Amino acid sequence: MVCPRCIMAVRDLFSGMNYTVEDTQLGWVRVTEDIPQDKFPEIRQKLEDIGFELMEDYQAQLVEKVKTIIVNRIHHAGLENYENKLSSEIAEKTRKDYHYLSRLFSSKEGITIEKYIILQKIEKAKELLVYNQETLSEIAYKLGYSSVSHISKQFREVTGMTPSGFKNQSGPDRKTIDQIT
Repeated sequence: MVCPRCIMAVRDLFSGMNYTVEDTQLGWVRVTEDIPQDKFPEIRQKLEDIGFELMEDYQAQLVEKVKTIIVNRIHHAGLENYENKLSSEIAEKTRKDYHYLSRLFSSKEGITIEKYIILQKIEKAKELLVYNQETLSEIAYKLGYSSVSHISKQFREVTGMTPSGFKNQSGPDRKTIDQIT
């Protein structure tokens, strides 16, 4: 789950199955009742029907938690005015060594955490460019880039075009947050 609508959809699914939802956040849900083991296939299917998957593998859950932290920070909280680096936040929130997480993420996703962060930042930059309310300099600052040339270089490497070229094209090529890998 990577957006508020996703959280609401999962909360509604569990409520519709008569579970009392205590908390739902990006990537997980907690209910007050114990869920019988024989209910998991039904839950798995209902989640798949709305585009999610049930994570039972601990390592897969950990990778999803890393993704959730990144997405939340980039797309919802922002990167400006943070004292901690994103890598420190990931290690702190997962209570795992960042180097371990980095190796695990690469083995499960086929890309590094750093590349995933870049892809998320570029997708956020695309969104902000489409809104056309901020300059590229303001977008660079908001996304934690040191300069306009740095964001422009990464943007070009990921998309094959400059930020201004992207902004001027008709029908921007955007991905949903969960499609970025």
